[in-house]
Amino acid sequence: MHRKALGRGLEALIPPTTATATIEGRPAGARELPISEIGSNPFQPRKHFDDEAIRELAASIKATGVLQPVLVRLQGEHGYQLVAGERRLRAAALAGLDRIPAVVREVTDHEMMELALVENIQRENLNPIEEARAYHTLVDAVGLTHDQLSERVGKQRSSITNALRLLALPAEVQDMVSRGTLSAGHARALLGLEKSGEQLATARYISNKGFSVRRTEAFVRRRLRRIHTRTRVAQRPEVSEWATSLERRFATRVVITPGRKGGKIEFEYYSQEDLERLLESWGVL
Repeated sequence: MHRKALGRGLEALIPPTTATATIEGRPAGARELPISEIGSNPFQPRKHFDDEAIRELAASIKATGVLQPVLVRLQGEHGYQLVAGERRLRAAALAGLDRIPAVVREVTDHEMMELALVENIQRENLNPIEEARAYHTLVDAVGLTHDQLSERVGKQRSSITNALRLLALPAEVQDMVSRGTLSAGHARALLGLEKSGEQLATARYISNKGFSVRRTEAFVRRRLRRIHTRTRVAQRPEVSEWATSLERRFATRVVITPGRKGGKIEFEYYSQEDLERLLESWGVL
């Protein structure tokens, strides 16, 4: 299948400089810089780096050198700040290099955000949550629309919108996706559940059971049918709020059913391990 061309590359986003150009009186363009003088990119969307992949790249650099320079900007009177190429910088340091080929450009904060996103998305080395957070930063901080993002990174607008939806999931579920315990497909299926407590409990259950994405989608559909067909007694607003608070606290579905004088509280569990987790949290085990 022919793949759609990626969005504008790094060179298109930041115009090249001539070999004799200067920035604030200091040389710009391509040169070798001490690795110790290059600070990290504060807008780097990637938070998890594959140590094995970095070691492999370091071995390649030892054999053939750094084939593509990193991109930096000036920082302070003598230092530099990385704009793009963090994997190369880390691998070069691991390979024992003191200096690295670099291109010095004048880059704004907004351009750094965009460059960091474009480089990582085009190389497809962000996990789904890192990708979603990078999109959110560009929408929120830079003010790009979904259509503009689509143009920048060469992805369908619907893909960007679906990625951003993952940030509505509970933090623990997002962490499971970041670590690869759950895929983006699993996470999108969980979005069908309305409450965060249900999403978290279901995420734990399907992860424990090793469900495929298709089986997870079927499981969520069954849960939704049970929820929608269950007879609900009209409740005061505060009762619903209490149930929601309990769901967040114990990461499972909770139903409060008031009676004339008393009532009952139901906690759902989805496996023996899930039951034991609840019992431990109540101090029973």
